[in-house]
Amino acid sequence: MLLAVLGALVAAAERGGGIKIGGGGGTGGGARDGGRGGGVRIGGDGIRRARTSPAPPPPRAPSVITAALVVPHKAFGTRDYTKAEKAALAKLPRKLKLFSHVRLNVTLSTQGLTPSPMSILDSLCKEFLAVNVSAILYLMNHEQYGRSTASAQYFLQLAGYLGIPVIAWNADNSGLEKRASHASLRLQLAPSIEHQTAAMLSILERYKWHQFSVVTSAIAGHDDFIQAVRERVTALQDRFKFTILNAVVVKRPSDLSELVTSEARVMLLYATREEAADILSAAGDLHLTGENFVWIVTQSVLGSMQQPNKFPVGMLGVHFDTSSSSLIAEIATAVKVFAYGVESYVSDADNIRHPLGTRLSCSGAGAGEARWSTGERFYRHLRNVSVDNEPGRPSIEFTPDGELRAAELKIMNLRPSIGDQLVWEEIGTWNSYPKERLIIKDIVWPGGLHTPPQGVPEKFHMRITFLEEPPYINLAPPDPVSGRCSLDRGIICRIAPETEVAGLEAGAAHGNSSLYQCCSGFCIDLLQQLAEQLGFTYELVRVEDGRWGTLHNGKWNGLISDLVNKKTDMVLTSLIINSDREAVVDFSVPFMETGVAIVVAKRTGIISPTAFLEPFDTASWMLVGAVAIQAATFMIFFFEWMSPSGFDCSTGQESKRVPQNRFSLCRTYWLVWAVLFQASVHVDSPRGFTSRFMTNMWAMFAVVFLAIYTANLAAFMITREEFHELSGLDDPRIARPLSYRPALKFGTVPWSHTDATLSKYFTDPHLYMTQFNRSTVSAGVTSVLTAELDAFIYDGTVLDYLVSQDEDCRLLTVGSWYAMSGYGLAFTRNSKYLSMFNKRLLDLRSNGDLERLRRYWMTGTCKPNKQEHKSSDPLALEQFLSAFLLLMAGILLAAILLGLEHVYFRYMRSHLAASSAGPCCALVSLSMGNVLLFPHTISGMFLFALIKQVAFTNQSTSSQIPTYWFINQIELILYHRIYNSTRLLRFFALLQ
Repeated sequence: MLLAVLGALVAAAERGGGIKIGGGGGTGGGARDGGRGGGVRIGGDGIRRARTSPAPPPPRAPSVITAALVVPHKAFGTRDYTKAEKAALAKLPRKLKLFSHVRLNVTLSTQGLTPSPMSILDSLCKEFLAVNVSAILYLMNHEQYGRSTASAQYFLQLAGYLGIPVIAWNADNSGLEKRASHASLRLQLAPSIEHQTAAMLSILERYKWHQFSVVTSAIAGHDDFIQAVRERVTALQDRFKFTILNAVVVKRPSDLSELVTSEARVMLLYATREEAADILSAAGDLHLTGENFVWIVTQSVLGSMQQPNKFPVGMLGVHFDTSSSSLIAEIATAVKVFAYGVESYVSDADNIRHPLGTRLSCSGAGAGEARWSTGERFYRHLRNVSVDNEPGRPSIEFTPDGELRAAELKIMNLRPSIGDQLVWEEIGTWNSYPKERLIIKDIVWPGGLHTPPQGVPEKFHMRITFLEEPPYINLAPPDPVSGRCSLDRGIICRIAPETEVAGLEAGAAHGNSSLYQCCSGFCIDLLQQLAEQLGFTYELVRVEDGRWGTLHNGKWNGLISDLVNKKTDMVLTSLIINSDREAVVDFSVPFMETGVAIVVAKRTGIISPTAFLEPFDTASWMLVGAVAIQAATFMIFFFEWMSPSGFDCSTGQESKRVPQNRFSLCRTYWLVWAVLFQASVHVDSPRGFTSRFMTNMWAMFAVVFLAIYTANLAAFMITREEFHELSGLDDPRIARPLSYRPALKFGTVPWSHTDATLSKYFTDPHLYMTQFNRSTVSAGVTSVLTAELDAFIYDGTVLDYLVSQDEDCRLLTVGSWYAMSGYGLAFTRNSKYLSMFNKRLLDLRSNGDLERLRRYWMTGTCKPNKQEHKSSDPLALEQFLSAFLLLMAGILLAAILLGLEHVYFRYMRSHLAASSAGPCCALVSLSMGNVLLFPHTISGMFLFALIKQVAFTNQSTSSQIPTYWFINQIELILYHRIYNSTRLLRFFALLQ
């Protein structure tokens, strides 16, 4: 009803026919409905002040400045209020400059617990505007948080619309919605809801309670309380990390069921005293109270601290005194703030034309202001005051929002008293000055204990299913005697079905490696950190069917099946997150990224037979062989032939004899080749100076040529590492394997994420590769090393790890990763553990723990990508095989030349000898020339020897050689010119 009236007032004001305040000559009271605007009109036939002459210009400040004091109505209370107000004015320092110009006056007005809107309007129009109040001192200690809070909100909002500053001290200020009072010019002397939340969180910080839940009723200001808690948590995040697990607005008892599945053990409660009793009663029925649960309540729950027996023992609360004596004491503070504000205002020369008299009227007549324009100016001076307080306490100052800067709250504890009674007892204080400080004495904790609860759930037990895959989970046998795992082997985990270990003694069963193994790896280290931080125990069990979890014939298998059927609480391994799995289970945030990759092996190829030629390209070899060698040979021979001291180039009959200079074109070739390759063989040097100079220039060329050749030869004389350079799953050799001959052999692990991805997006390759699949990734990598497979497709991070652990560094991953995703912890649908694990995983990622684990477990000696082979191993035969091939080619060529030599001597030499080509052949080859010219040289010698032998034979009677034989030999030599070494030797032997 009140909100409807307020809405009508606001709407009418926005239409121009709402609250009409005029200043037409006098002040009056009374209020009546009507007016042309159709809204609520304040004014009418009230008290009017006659005017006989025009009003003079406003003075610098009025002689009397009035403030209205609004206090609760109670019997025999007016005298106490008046006494306190007069005492406050009397105690104002005489040194204030305002006393030389003005006199302060305070008009007292009392207000009931739930005043009606009309009475509030009457007090504003008849009592306050009639005396031109410059500010309202609003002090209330009601804590009903119902109609009384709504009345206070209405009063303060109307004052804000009028532009009149308000200095307030109301116990229920936390129930005033800031969204509705943002336009008010209000200073709050009581501790605000922000102070209460700061004090509550300081208790959590003292006892290291990091996580909590916020519980409120539908009380006014509950949204502001939740927002204040969130803002405070954000402000403290660098000093102390809080986690708000739940924010529950309780409208019915069933709303608390959200806390049953929560891990919160600390609750911050904001409600009225009656609502808090109902909430805590329902919480007790849900077992949310007791020695493990801490409830911390606000001032609204404590109130006057009555009826504490409805609350559980051990509760904590924040409180400030709202008794009548405290209210009377705050009157002096409010008056002092008002006086200091007036002092600041009148001392400012800029305000000389802005008097502090409101001069507003509710009559609606005249052309007066609808809102006091000077009010905001005066409010700024009030907000900026600094008023001295009691000794030992800070000065009274305000924040830009008008809240008290320095506040003090009492920390209360609900504990047993005489008999079965419970009482709220002060156990400490919280101060926001000079810096926040919490002082607490002994506390009776929930359940009557004298030690604080942990603030987190007691250790809970989880069944965790896994599937081994290095380096995430490695398996190793436990100690057969003790049945335990060493520090470097991890923790014990069961690999056999539960039926096989049922009834066995734990110690003996743990020593059986067929039943239990030691689990270690990245995921195990991660699990131990999570267990330590979250406080839970666990049992590690291997999935029975040994599959990762894919949808087959409409049913899930493997790890996902255990989660769907609720056989386990969590799956911990290198389980990839994908859309199909997310449809049936809940995944945590990823703890590592991955994708589908390809691993291949490097093969040591046979060195090329032409490796010794590869330091130069074909054009270079052609330039050396066809140009350089030929040019050098012919130029050396030409210079030697043309040199006067070189080759004898005479003609005529002397050309028939053997030349004295042992040099020819073939010997020039021999010289050029010997110098080029620096061969240690006998060569004939030219005699001419020019040809010798040319020979030296060729030698210099040979030095440069060999230096360049040998410098590059090592790079081509070693074996090359060959591998399949695949671009990824889109590579044609994988996407269309049957289009190539020979087809690439590749596979994966069946029933894995990779297998499901290939079957979904690469149908043809998936059908082809089923014949090459392997049961485990280790078997697949081994098949690649042994050349049974050309490639293996699997998770990228797993393959990178196996590549880095390869002793020979023969493995490498190729191509780009496909279907990028991540590994996550898997939970059953709507698991209560998901949020807490997500929070811890994010913390581990932000502080670098996940990265440290990755570096520890993923780093190996070999790099997963392409790398150069850098080693000092002895050279193998393959690395200089081309040299042997060159030697073999030389032997074959020499054999061919030997055959050609026999052909020449048998079939061609006699024809050349019969011709006159001997001298010309000597130019090309000296040996050939000597052979052809040899009969002319030795014919006279043979003739003389034969004659001598015949004469000697005739004298000897014992000679057995007939004369006709000698004649035949001479004929063969002189006429037929048939000569060979064997016949010549036999002939000379007979002559001796």
